[in-house]
Amino acid sequence: MTLKTVSIIGTLAVGILLAPLSALAQQPAKVSRIGFLSTGVAGPHVEGFRQGLHELKYVVGHNIAIEYRWAAGRDDRLPDLAAELVHLKVDIIVSTSSSAARAAQQATKTIPIVMISNVDPVELGLVESFARPGGNITGMTLQSLELSGKRLELLKETFPKLSRVALVWNVGDQSMNLITKQVQAAAPPLGVTIQPSGVRDPSDLDSAFSKITQSPPDALFSVADRLITSQRKKILEFAAKNKIPTMFDAQAAVEAGALMAYGPSRAEVSRRAATFVDKILKGTKPSELPVEQPTKFDLVINLTAAKQIGLTIPPNVLARADKVIR
Repeated sequence: MTLKTVSIIGTLAVGILLAPLSALAQQPAKVSRIGFLSTGVAGPHVEGFRQGLHELKYVVGHNIAIEYRWAAGRDDRLPDLAAELVHLKVDIIVSTSSSAARAAQQATKTIPIVMISNVDPVELGLVESFARPGGNITGMTLQSLELSGKRLELLKETFPKLSRVALVWNVGDQSMNLITKQVQAAAPPLGVTIQPSGVRDPSDLDSAFSKITQSPPDALFSVADRLITSQRKKILEFAAKNKIPTMFDAQAAVEAGALMAYGPSRAEVSRRAATFVDKILKGTKPSELPVEQPTKFDLVINLTAAKQIGLTIPPNVLARADKVIR
């Protein structure tokens, strides 16, 4: 056998050995499938969540795919939408409300579920505790229960003579009822009387408004869920017409014409939720990931709205605002 023959045989052998390695290297990365279940429509939750994924090196269409399911404000559609995601065998389901989380939890006991927005998952029976969620669900909570008292305090600080506050909320939503109880508990120490005006559907608003005008309040406090958000324009028009200051829980409401809002940054909460998805995809069980609370809160004030109803925001409150709309 000549040296040339030996060289050819050696080259062929190396090529055969390297061929499987080369083929393996060229195989595409696994594409993880995320089911995104939402009561509403695209908004800060989607933007923040996608930003969080991007920061963690996930690229939609490359190593991750997102299956969106929108209930368009109808909670009754959530169970079917959750079942669709389970049928698709997604790796994780991300939920953007308490009702969406519950629908997902009822649809599967094995697929991990990451909450983006929730009031009190322990009180609602979604997790066993913040530190030890148990089961297949974890994620972020808005902890609106604790914040509701703070919102009332801000109203009192802004309007020291505040004594009567109208409270508008969806009585058909368990989460909103929890928040309402917290607001009512925070009122007496502040010398404030709560005037409850619960609604179940848009047709109830006119009677709620009539009740409010019979005993004009010093401010209107709105606990926003998908129903209240869908009727926000009507609520704000009523408040402006009757020159009633309004307190909401999200910046979007102030941008729409509300006077004030104080609450967690929705985009930041959603961005943090992406870290749960990352950890779960890398092997951590949901039951081993404690539920997190938000750390960033925004006070937003609309000076244009204040001017329209003839009010002046105290300088000390204005100085604390994270954003002022003029």
